[in-house]
Amino acid sequence: MLPLRDLNPTRRVPIVTYGLIGVNVVVFLWTLMFSAAELQDVFLRLSVVPSNVTEAPLALETLFDLVRSMFFHGGLAHLFGNMLYLWLFGDNLEDRMGVVVYLVLYFVSGFVAAFAQVFVAPFSEIPLVGASGAIAGVLGGYLVLFPGVRVRGIIPLGFFARRVEWPAWSVLGLWFVIQLLNGVVSLGVHTGATGGVAFIAHVAGFVAGLMLTWIFTLLVPQPPVEERRQMLYERAERYRY
Repeated sequence: MLPLRDLNPTRRVPIVTYGLIGVNVVVFLWTLMFSAAELQDVFLRLSVVPSNVTEAPLALETLFDLVRSMFFHGGLAHLFGNMLYLWLFGDNLEDRMGVVVYLVLYFVSGFVAAFAQVFVAPFSEIPLVGASGAIAGVLGGYLVLFPGVRVRGIIPLGFFARRVEWPAWSVLGLWFVIQLLNGVVSLGVHTGATGGVAFIAHVAGFVAGLMLTWIFTLLVPQPPVEERRQMLYERAERYRY
């Protein structure tokens, strides 16, 4: 299923989510200035390279590489997929958690994802780029806070597409299972042979988002069930087909 909309209104404009999307798009446009060889050099110098992290995991430059890697993307499809999921699910997390906690979840999930991928391939010299690990953390957080929200999307069927509506727990749960299975299969396989997708990073980021959001629910009292239901559907008219 390709999700296109969640029936989950927000109370305020998600400035941080839009800002993250904007920065990712601007950085991608900047990378279009380089040839393929030049871009590879940029990734090697400015993003996470597992062998470099293994040599100096606590170095300041490693921290900078971790942050920069989250804003690089390997192509338009890579960027579009990540930004679609961030746009769909990030706004509600920002709305519920607040700006500071949301940013902590986003970047910590990204850090955990990167280190997990380094752990399984510590001597790899292939750069890790993309916001997938951080966004996987957003998906994990959404699953904790909004498991029953309806998500609308399409299932491609050749030249046609079927429109469907599933609960968030099934959409995000299926996404996680696919990442986990692919991650297990990819263990011990050269990255180039697996399409360059860091599945282990996705899994680790998702689990980090789950855990951080669970801790958030323990520390911050959540709205009563009836209030949450009203919050979700008081503006349901805008979600009509």
